[in-house]
Amino acid sequence: MPFVLKKYQAIQGKKIQQFLLDEAGLSSSISQKLLSKKRVFDDQQNPLENGHILNCEYVQVAVFEGQTRGLNPIFETEDFAVFDKPSGVMVHPTRKTTAYCLLDEIRYHFGEQADLAHRIDAETSGLVLVAKNKLASTRLKTMFEKREFTKEYLALVKGCVEELITIDKLISKANSTIDVKMTCEKPQGKVSVTHIQPLKFNKKNNTTLIKAVPITGRQHQIRVHLDSISHSILGDPIYGVNEAVANDYLCKTLSVDKRVELTGAKRLMLHANHLSFTYKDIKYSITSKLSKEIFE
Repeated sequence: MPFVLKKYQAIQGKKIQQFLLDEAGLSSSISQKLLSKKRVFDDQQNPLENGHILNCEYVQVAVFEGQTRGLNPIFETEDFAVFDKPSGVMVHPTRKTTAYCLLDEIRYHFGEQADLAHRIDAETSGLVLVAKNKLASTRLKTMFEKREFTKEYLALVKGCVEELITIDKLISKANSTIDVKMTCEKPQGKVSVTHIQPLKFNKKNNTTLIKAVPITGRQHQIRVHLDSISHSILGDPIYGVNEAVANDYLCKTLSVDKRVELTGAKRLMLHANHLSFTYKDIKYSITSKLSKEIFE
């Protein structure tokens, strides 16, 4: 469990934010963050707010403590590291009961200040850049916002892709019972650009291994763009299938066998394979170590 409830003997009459600084040993910024997210409680499980004067027996603080499952970074510098994330691992906890995610490994290896510089979907495998400290986090996230990174993905798609394609369809929220689903079918939406390059066609099962380079970074961009040109990614349980299948997947009632039958694979065949950028005047070019075993 990434969230651990720590208990401290309360000091009557002390302000909660000062208590967290003096007794729990937390920094001012972390204390404020925990209070604003209602992760500090009294002995009756009532959330405590900034400015509260303690009159309880003890204080409980829900803190994130990273647990490891043996995943190590494949590259690191003083300021950042890169993990090769397996498919099926979320990058961030969605609730307090999330058993394990990449943030576990990040905090386990690098401490409380370490954080994700960007995110990829749970089922997408491959490279994730991690900042080791607050200054690096701000700098790297700003670089992502300014599109100063080149990200290359590999994907196995349905059908034959014969030529270079640039998909520049607008992406917006779909009118769907599937809350996370996006669409290219509306006249309004966010400008989105993805370059597609075919690498290898498999005539036997009518699939193409492609390289996808997203210029923008919209939700599900590569997935929805490929589906919009009738080349949905193998294993995708949301795009290229009807909504009943997508709903079964999200409700965790879609069996592996049924998923393979309906989508062509037991996982989403999308992989963040390469990342290149310049940081502090040094050029970095990092390639995943997992791509061969995924696509061969």
